[in-house]
Amino acid sequence: MSCCFRMRILRNDPQHSIPRCQANTLPTRACSFANRNALDLFRDHWREPDLSAWARFADTYQHASKVAVIGIVGKYVELKESYKSLNEALAHGAVANGARVELRHLDAEELETGDADKVLAGIDAILVPGGFGRRGTEGKIRAVQYAREKGMPFFGICLGMQIAVIEFARNVCKLEGAHSTEFAKETPYPVVDLMETQREVTQKGGSMRLGACDCVLQEGSLAQKVYGKKVISERHRHRFEVNNQYRAQLEAAGLRLSGLSPDGKLVEMCELPGHPWFLACQFHPEYKSRPLQPHPMFTAFIGAALVHQSGAKSKK
Repeated sequence: MSCCFRMRILRNDPQHSIPRCQANTLPTRACSFANRNALDLFRDHWREPDLSAWARFADTYQHASKVAVIGIVGKYVELKESYKSLNEALAHGAVANGARVELRHLDAEELETGDADKVLAGIDAILVPGGFGRRGTEGKIRAVQYAREKGMPFFGICLGMQIAVIEFARNVCKLEGAHSTEFAKETPYPVVDLMETQREVTQKGGSMRLGACDCVLQEGSLAQKVYGKKVISERHRHRFEVNNQYRAQLEAAGLRLSGLSPDGKLVEMCELPGHPWFLACQFHPEYKSRPLQPHPMFTAFIGAALVHQSGAKSKK
C-alpha cells in the first residue's frame, strides 16, 4: 500500500495513534512527546516534495515532438527485456535532449544476408550492444560498416566495441579474415583476443573482468568531450580485449584508441576522427544512467542521432 494512503489511515483511525502514557511512568518531556498523535509529529517536520523535475521528465518522455529512431542491432531482439537497462538509458538520453526515443530492435542475422539499406531504413543511429556467442556476428559487422561508410552515428558497447575493431581491421586495414578468438580461434588476425589474466581460468562462473575500473581518456578526443573530464570509472563484464599486437596498425589506419586503462595495457574506448559521431566502449555505461541523471554517453549519442535526422530531412 502506498505511503500516502497509509498516512490517511493513520490520520483517521484512532487505533493507530500513540497510546497515552501515565505521568508517573515517563519523564515529563517524554510523556509530553508520547501524548501527541503520530501524524502531528510527522506534520511538524513535513514539507511538500518538489516533484517538478519528475513532472518535466514524464511530460517530455510521453509528449516530446522530437523523436530519435535508434536501431539496436543484436541477437536477443525477440526478448526485448534482454536490453532493459539499455532501453532505459536511451530513454534517459532522449529526454535530456528534449526528445522521445523510438527503439527498433533489429535481428543481426537478417543483416548477414539481407539488404542493409532495407533493414536499416528509417533509423537515425545504430547501436551494437553487448552479447556472447558467434551467432549474428557477421550481421553486426555489416551494421558497423554501414554506419562508418554512411556517416551515421554509431555507438558500440562491450562486444559492440570489439565488433567495431573487427570491422575496421577487415575493411580499412585490409586484414582479411580478422576476427575475435572468441568466435574464430584459427583467425589469421586475432584483433580481439582473450585477456592474459583469463588464459588460465577454467571455472567460468564469476571470473570475468567485473565491476568498476578506471579509464584514462585521450586529450581532445570525442570521448573526453562527452565526459568532460580525463579520468572516468565505469562498470565492466567481459573476458576479451583488443589485441595489443594490432594497436599500432589500427591507429596508423585512423582508428583512435581514445580510452585506456591507467596502466595503458587495455583498450577501453575507440572512435573515428572525421566521422560525425562514432564511439565505442568496452564497458557498460547503461548501468550508471538514471532518469534525472542520464549518462553522458547516451545524451551525446541521442543528440548526434537528432542532428543526423535533421541533416537527412534537409537533403530530401
